[in-house]
Amino acid sequence: MSALELGRPTDRKRPFKYSALTRVGFSDTDAQGIVYYGRYLPYFDSARVEYHRHLGMLETARGEQEFVMRANTIEYLAPARFDDLVEVFIRVSRIGRTSVTYDFAAYRVEDDLLMVTANQTLVLVDLDERRPYAIPEHYAGQIAAFEGDDLGR
Repeated sequence: MSALELGRPTDRKRPFKYSALTRVGFSDTDAQGIVYYGRYLPYFDSARVEYHRHLGMLETARGEQEFVMRANTIEYLAPARFDDLVEVFIRVSRIGRTSVTYDFAAYRVEDDLLMVTANQTLVLVDLDERRPYAIPEHYAGQIAAFEGDDLGR
């Protein structure tokens, strides 16, 4: 049985080629009834997992190297509320020697309103040495095959 994806390939919001859906839960909202700003990070994490699942690159066992968050920039444009269906678009915009940069755009499905954009840079580190580690060519190549000419290197 293949793994169920909670995302899908798409060409609706170029240069994004993949998106994942999430629904705003009551616990995601603050006292004002809107999504608490920190709750977008789990939405982005879920989209990144589904992106990698789609590419057959979802690693579940710990290895000698792991990706760790280096930078995270978010811009909030409009609020989401309880029970809104949110489509999170994700792409890899750049692969460096030791880092990968992801772009995100979260839209409310009901009216296609852009609510949040984000950029995240993750660095591959050697867990024993705690130092950056070169991204394997097969890893970069698999993402490049999916992203095509939109990928920066």
